[in-house]
Amino acid sequence: MHETSAALSPFDIAAILVVASAFLGWLNHHFIKLPHVIGLTVMGAIAAISLMLADAFIPGIVLDDWVARMLEQMNFTDTLLEGMLSFLLFAGALHVDLDRLRIAWLPVLLLSTVGVIISTMLIGGAIWGVGWLLGLEIAPIWYFVFGALISPTDPVSVLGVLKEENVPKSLQSAVAGESLFNDGVGIVVFTILLGAAVTGADFSISEGARLFAIEAGGGVLVGLVFGFIGYRAVASMDEYTLEVLITLAIVMGGYALCTQLHISGPLAMAVAGLLIGNHGVTYAMSDVTRDYLIKFWELVDELLNSVLFLLIGLELIALVPGVPHILLGLAAIVITLAARAIAVGGATKLIPAARLDSEGAGRVLWWGGLRGGISIALALSLPVGPTRDLLLAATFAAVLFSVLVQRATLGRLIESLKKKHVPVVEQEAPLTPSA
Repeated sequence: MHETSAALSPFDIAAILVVASAFLGWLNHHFIKLPHVIGLTVMGAIAAISLMLADAFIPGIVLDDWVARMLEQMNFTDTLLEGMLSFLLFAGALHVDLDRLRIAWLPVLLLSTVGVIISTMLIGGAIWGVGWLLGLEIAPIWYFVFGALISPTDPVSVLGVLKEENVPKSLQSAVAGESLFNDGVGIVVFTILLGAAVTGADFSISEGARLFAIEAGGGVLVGLVFGFIGYRAVASMDEYTLEVLITLAIVMGGYALCTQLHISGPLAMAVAGLLIGNHGVTYAMSDVTRDYLIKFWELVDELLNSVLFLLIGLELIALVPGVPHILLGLAAIVITLAARAIAVGGATKLIPAARLDSEGAGRVLWWGGLRGGISIALALSLPVGPTRDLLLAATFAAVLFSVLVQRATLGRLIESLKKKHVPVVEQEAPLTPSA
């Protein structure tokens, strides 16, 4: 019998994950050559399977047990849901161009609010039906929790494809803007539904709407305040190290305040990031500061996404998927795509004057709606148990399909639209700089 190893400290766990991410990223870059986050997911899964096989066939090897214990020691709720997501959303918001976003603000607003809520309901209801057919003993509210966590989209790898294929800047900004705000809205919806699921309290639409208004509205307000304070602070100096430190203080201090006020920290940081990334970067920073700031937050974003995608691969050790997990995962892929198609179709067809009403834009928004780090973080933050394992399997399947299949074929979709002369790929006139 092997004795349980001493508990690892938070620093030990962070060190292990960063070293593993760097080593597997190096292997992928030199030998497998998949896109970075995709490579880390695949290699994390391969590492997990290899550890399980080594434990099964080599006497005395218990590495898979050690990794499983390490994952159990991590407090995912505190680590991911209560902190990491704010860093991810702030980093993402820095790259969203508000001038371009104003062109398509209405469909972006619909997709990131009404679209997320509709997607949550559609996915939750459909996956509930699948669970009923499979005879799974899961309370219905948990299926809607899954709908909320899988509805947000991740533009990181999609934007690279859109730039390579010369897609208009307005559509690129729409993809980034929608993802930014549907992340924040999705996290609020997820938090509300998760609270009801954990406590077992009856969930009412009116109470949910009230909580949503408080959390989302309060988050936006705090984000505006902290973003303005940060903008004024960086505008008052030209010292790149201190200015980068100020942005870090905005995220950590602003999120801590939101936690105390019980409002949405991630949404607040998304709004603050928009202000700093547009007005701060454009009007309040020197070229040197701008360069350091963007590179610093790109590194933070890359590091956090690397760790998240590695974790979802390693979670296979604790998951040990069975037939119900696999069937639920396959169903989740189809249901998620269908719900996304309905949400995008409604937003792009109901607003004929929005410059995103072309057939090509709708297809790109649909197929380019990848699931990524945000969905993984939310799934990992679920309470440990059989329900978490099933929902984690569904999340893993949907995310893996989106990064391996949708991301890999998005370029071909755009190429096919070019051959058909669909308007989405036409060149657009440059925007007039805003005052």
